[in-house]
Amino acid sequence: MKTRREEREGSAKDAKESKGFLFRVLRGLLRPSRPVKFGSYKVITLALSKGRIFDETLPLLAAAGIAVLEDPEKSRKLILPTNQAGVRVVLVRATDVPTYVEYGGADLGVTGLDTLIEHGGAGLYQPLDLQIAKCHMAVAAPVGFDYQRAVRQGSRITVATKYTTIARDFFAEKGVHVDLIKLYGSMELAPLTGMADAIVDLVSTGKTLKANNLVEVEHIMDISSRLVVNQAALKLKTAPIRRIIDAFSTAVNAPQTI
Repeated sequence: MKTRREEREGSAKDAKESKGFLFRVLRGLLRPSRPVKFGSYKVITLALSKGRIFDETLPLLAAAGIAVLEDPEKSRKLILPTNQAGVRVVLVRATDVPTYVEYGGADLGVTGLDTLIEHGGAGLYQPLDLQIAKCHMAVAAPVGFDYQRAVRQGSRITVATKYTTIARDFFAEKGVHVDLIKLYGSMELAPLTGMADAIVDLVSTGKTLKANNLVEVEHIMDISSRLVVNQAALKLKTAPIRRIIDAFSTAVNAPQTI
């Protein structure tokens, strides 16, 4: 049997352990959650794609007093700093620019009209046609192909393209049934291999078409790049985003010097 002293010591030990357990529980309940970094909300993020759009956007950024500090062709970074502490540039695929802006990965971006049409443009504010990266969308077919006969009302044609929405709407307006083959590159091969009658693609100089024995048979639309803005970001960061929009607008509408 335990003595009274042993019983008192045992009770004291149990009370101490119980108190320690309660303290640990309360400490866990009262521990503060991870602090929110409010500073991140003040940074303006611009989504751009490498290549022609990036290069032709640089003068517009300069008009807004913004200079990208690293060359995307030499750096492996996907987030590039600028000379403005509150502005950064993220590099994404051209087709992903509207998605990054729509879902808040970027506050604004520069993207082609073709990409916007294919994306749908939902939830995006499109304040400016920047008049850069100009080209046009066209139908092209092999030299000697009787395109006019192939697109008579009620006929059916097979077309290879990356731009299925544009192609579908274009031929629907002509009353032509179209079978679309989705490709992501080397569209010129489709007619050459007999896979398609024609292609719908972006045309700049036409040299690639000529080199592959294709000819432009119909113009669909002119294409240039647009500034797109996340609508929520425009409400939360109105002043800095408006300054960028205004600077871009002034640069776009400035008289061209020869």
